[in-house]
Amino acid sequence: MKILFIGDIVGRPGRSIVREILPGLRKEFSPDIVIANGENAAAGVGITKKIYDELMNYGIDVITMGNHIWDRKDFVPDINSCPNLVRPANYPDGVPGIGHRIFNADKVKYGVINLLGRIFMPCINCPFRTADSLVPKMKAEAHIVIVDFHGEATSEKNAFAWFMDGKISAVIGTHTHVQTSDERILPQGTAFITDVGMVGAYDSIIGVQKEQIIKRFWLSMPEHFEPEKKGRGLFNGLVIDFDNDSGKAKEIKRIYRITEAISVTEG
Repeated sequence: MKILFIGDIVGRPGRSIVREILPGLRKEFSPDIVIANGENAAAGVGITKKIYDELMNYGIDVITMGNHIWDRKDFVPDINSCPNLVRPANYPDGVPGIGHRIFNADKVKYGVINLLGRIFMPCINCPFRTADSLVPKMKAEAHIVIVDFHGEATSEKNAFAWFMDGKISAVIGTHTHVQTSDERILPQGTAFITDVGMVGAYDSIIGVQKEQIIKRFWLSMPEHFEPEKKGRGLFNGLVIDFDNDSGKAKEIKRIYRITEAISVTEG
């Protein structure tokens, strides 16, 4: 089985780039499934049911989330009507949505877990202990289990990957919007990258208008952030090939594409 994982999609520019780039990537890599992080898909923060449906229509099979999952309050009652969305599993019991799911692709079962780191993040349950509890149950149904670890600290994501080496098929880091060049297959067969990156404006700061980010650092005051809507586009992703029987990764490849100029008028 081969997966294509798409980095954090930032606003309408990111969604437009996915719509443009994804068909060509399907032809080039022939992935069996496409997973994308969608926690910034709605004007840079959160997601809506309408945008979830839009991304599904582009050919994305599974959407993972992160710390902005609840920023769109109107999405809270809609989350349970999004069967292909996986929110962080280490939220407390009683939170809407599902943090781990089993899917089928051409008669092969695979599991997806979304976890949120705790360094520079909201107070939440331990991602290590959450995974330690969930993984054995999921491995009983699916040989291939993929974790989107949405975290700020590189050390935390690296530690989690080594903790999970040989227990799951892949640990894919998200959240920082900056792609790292450390993709590898760990000794026991788990594929890992610290951060897969983003899809959004290339001439930006993590997908946001540069002036807004610079002003935040200059004044140390709150600043409203909006996705950059002009300039070139950036598509970051990752392709991983797995052995269906063992669930171990066989090959991992980063994708880093700069597109022609983008120009959109909405968030």
